[in-house]
Amino acid sequence: MSNDLVDMLSTATLETLYMVVLVTLIGLLIGFPLGVILAVSDKGNIVSLPKTNKFLGTIINVIRSLPEIILIIILLPLARLVIGTTLGTNAAIVPLSIGSAPFLARIIENSLKEVAHGKIEAAQAVGASPFQIIVKVLIPEALPSLVRGITIGIISIVGFTAIAGAIGAGGLGSTAIRFGYQRFQTDVLIATVIVLVIIVQLIQFIGDHIAKLINKKRYKFE
Repeated sequence: MSNDLVDMLSTATLETLYMVVLVTLIGLLIGFPLGVILAVSDKGNIVSLPKTNKFLGTIINVIRSLPEIILIIILLPLARLVIGTTLGTNAAIVPLSIGSAPFLARIIENSLKEVAHGKIEAAQAVGASPFQIIVKVLIPEALPSLVRGITIGIISIVGFTAIAGAIGAGGLGSTAIRFGYQRFQTDVLIATVIVLVIIVQLIQFIGDHIAKLINKKRYKFE
């Protein structure tokens, strides 16, 4: 592997990791509260708000129904408004974050809904408020599932950043398309795929390890 290829991959990898970290943080900042609201506001749940639940669910489903590349293109004007450009990693973070938030929200919702309803009823029986139930029962009980779900979400975001490379977002996806595909440099294409596979494997390993540690600690105290 030539030094030029190593330098190219190093820069592209850092750009991809930069996008993944920021998109994940912003996506969770938006998606986590949405996921909690969706989980607790369902009919007959902790805070029964079926109309709110249906409204939020519809908006999330509409955004999720759009292919990622189309959503990115639609939101490019917003990226220009916020960042001042539609090219580069910073510009890609805006549409990627908005596109990832609904996906993460559904993951959070499903994880929280896995908590046994009996534990929620027990907390309600002792007079716990909805906020206390969410913070002290729902989230702690769902933590291993949340970690695994968020891990899947981060891996999907890695894929989203690769797709965003098609419109000049930078990162490994852009390198694979501009050099590997358009210039027929097979070695670049193969190398970017290998790096992406390694990144995904590392994320999956870390997520699984954290979830196991949480379970181990929980069983230890139980």
